[in-house]
Formats: sequence, C-alpha cells, structure tokens
Amino acid sequence: MAFLQGLVRSIDDKVLPVERMSLYHTFMAAVNKTGIEKFTFHNRRHEALSRLAERCDLSVLEIASVSGHKTLQMLKRYTHLQAEKLAVKLG
Repeated sequence: MAFLQGLVRSIDDKVLPVERMSLYHTFMAAVNKTGIEKFTFHNRRHEALSRLAERCDLSVLEIASVSGHKTLQMLKRYTHLQAEKLAVKLG
C-alpha cells in the first residue's frame, strides 16, 4: 500500500490513467500476436484464483474476498486445482 500511495497520480487520481477498454484492446492485440486461440483476459483471473487456492495459506473465504465472488459455488467455478499437486498433499 505504501508503494502504491507513493506513486504519482493523474489529474483524475488514477495510478494508471488508462481506460478499461484501452487496456482490454492492448491485451487482445498482444494475444493475437502470439497466435494463442481462445485466450481471454478472464482466463488470467481464473488462473490466479486456482494458484491462490493451491498455496494453502488462504482459506476459501479469504480467496472469495480477494476475488469478489459472493458465493462459494461461483468461486468453485473459477478455481481448478492441479490433480498432481492435490495428490502430493494427500500423500
């Protein structure tokens, strides 16, 4: 937080004065250059939540709080654990 608070802000108080759709179009242009098909910005959220769930140092409720999901059922749709990592935890 201290780092973010120390950053210079734009006139409208944004750290990154970029419109949402500009960021989206830039992301999609980068994806298109790679040739990756069916990859969306939303995929990154899905991946981040799955990796958070695998860390084991956050509870399900904490992950839901970070992600903004209001129900655990919806959170479950976004977290897919890797079977190999789950097997290691189970011994």
